[in-house]
Amino acid sequence: MENKQSSSPASFVDSTVVPGDVVLDLSSMTNQTIKLGGGLRQDCDAISATKAGTLRFSKPNKYWIESSQKRYVPCVEDTILGIVVDSKADNFLIDIKGPAMGFLPVLAFEGGTRRNIPKFEVGTLLYLRVVKANFGMNPELSCTDASGKAAEFGPLKDGYMFETSTGLSRKLLSSPACPVLEALGKKLSFEIAVGLNGRVWVNAASPDTIVVVANAIMNSECLSGAQQIIMVDHLLKNIQ
Repeated sequence: MENKQSSSPASFVDSTVVPGDVVLDLSSMTNQTIKLGGGLRQDCDAISATKAGTLRFSKPNKYWIESSQKRYVPCVEDTILGIVVDSKADNFLIDIKGPAMGFLPVLAFEGGTRRNIPKFEVGTLLYLRVVKANFGMNPELSCTDASGKAAEFGPLKDGYMFETSTGLSRKLLSSPACPVLEALGKKLSFEIAVGLNGRVWVNAASPDTIVVVANAIMNSECLSGAQQIIMVDHLLKNIQ
């Protein structure tokens, strides 16, 4: 008799998976609603991995594959940093560092109407939310949260934007706070916006602060938490 591998919700969480691995069996998860993030695909009752990485879970019900890569694959509800590359009558074309351009409808803003359409120059950096991400179609973006409020979304002025891997972006947004950001926040005052598409924006009153924060983040990817703190201390000594 063939042994059937267990695929309970906790069996693969925090484990390394490869494309084709069945990580969840919905038939054994009755009366549960789950959300699938990047790297996962549903085929009937089976949830399988579409890329190599680590299966992650966040409460109450979201699963995704965490991996470090340069190219971003859009996923619904991701928060990202996009760059305006063109404007049309009904939408803006946005570079999201993915396989296809995203489009931002001119009405996808809090209280958006035809009478108050925003005007963005080419090159404007925007903090956005992915609304739709269907295969073979350009992702649809929005400058509002799920309730239609602007919240933190919209144009990011001044500051400095740099690119990282998607894996580092997720670490920066993790909870509890990423050690490098926690260490920097204790000594420096700055603003930061992190996109899951591997883009980070930093702004501060002093250019030196911006440079230190950007360098610390870019140097932190392959370091442990303790090493990140030591690295930040070393960088701060150079500007004192």
